[in-house]
Amino acid sequence: MKGLVMETVHYSVMKREIIEYLKPEGEEALFIDATCGEGGHGEAMLSEFPSLKVVEMDADAVILGVAMERLKPFGSRVRFYNTWFNQFFKDYPLGEERPNLILFDLGISMFHYERSGRGFSFQKNETLDMRLGEGLETSAFDVINHYPEEELADLFFKFGEERYSRRIARAICEARHKTPIASSTDLALVIWRAVPAEYRHGRIHPATRSFQALRIFVNGELVRLEAALKSSFDLLLPGGKLGVISFHSLEDRIVKRFFIEKSKACICPPEMPICKCGGEKRAEVLTRKPVCPTEEEIEKNSASRSAKFRVIRKLKDE
Repeated sequence: MKGLVMETVHYSVMKREIIEYLKPEGEEALFIDATCGEGGHGEAMLSEFPSLKVVEMDADAVILGVAMERLKPFGSRVRFYNTWFNQFFKDYPLGEERPNLILFDLGISMFHYERSGRGFSFQKNETLDMRLGEGLETSAFDVINHYPEEELADLFFKFGEERYSRRIARAICEARHKTPIASSTDLALVIWRAVPAEYRHGRIHPATRSFQALRIFVNGELVRLEAALKSSFDLLLPGGKLGVISFHSLEDRIVKRFFIEKSKACICPPEMPICKCGGEKRAEVLTRKPVCPTEEEIEKNSASRSAKFRVIRKLKDE
C-alpha cells in the first residue's frame, strides 16, 4: 500500500488554463479543489502562487492519500478532507473562512481505472463495484444483477445516452439468469454481444457509454453536482471565481445552465410584469464558450480531448 500511495498515475488536464483563469487577485486567497484526485491541480496552483492557501478533498480515502503525499512539501498551506464535495459545501467545516477560488474537475482519475481494482475499466478483469467513496450501499454489481430490465435500460439511456440501451438491458437480464455478472470483463462481453456488429467497431468501445452510466448512477454524480454548484457558489466570496471541468454533455449542460441562471440580471418570476429585484447581476460568465485543451495537450494525453472548462465570477452575495 505504501508504494501505491506514493505513486501518481493521473495527468491533470488544462493546468495552464486553470492557472490563467483562477489566478487569485489578492495577496491572501483560499482555493478549494473540490475534486482533488491525486493533487495535480492543487500542486500547480500552490507552485504558481506562493501565498495561496488550498483545501483539497476527495471521497476516496486511498486517492486522497496519494494527494497528501504529493503535496507534503507545501506543509500547512494545504488542508485535506475525505468527503463528497456536496457534503463538504453543505456542512462547510471552515466556519467564517470563505473561498476566493473553487475548482471542480469532474473527470475520473486514471488511478481509478488503473489501480483501484473496482471495475471502472472494461479492459480489466475486476469485481464490479464502481463506488468512488465509502458509505455507498449500492454497488455496480447490485445494479447489474438485481435491477429490473426497464430500469437498466432507462439508466443506460439517461446517464450514458446509449442508443442500444434496451438491447443491452435485455442481454444483461438474460445473462444474469444463468449466472451472476460479477466482473467488469463479464459485463463488457455481454454488452459486446448485445449490440450490432457495426457498433462494435466504432470510434469507442461499445461498453463505454454503459460503464459511464453505471458509474454516474452508483455514485449519484449528477445530483451531487447540482447541489454542490449551488452551495459552493453561495459560499464563494464576492469577486471570487468558480471553475468547472466537465467531460461529457450531461455534466456540461448542468454547469452551463447554472452559469446562465446566475448571470441573469433579473431574477423575478416570469409571471411578474415589472422587475422588482433591482436587476443587478449576481455573476458574470468569464468563458463565453467552454475552454478546451490545446492540440498539444490532446496529443500528450488523449483522455483530455473531451474536457470543457467553464468559469464564472461572483459579483455579489444574494
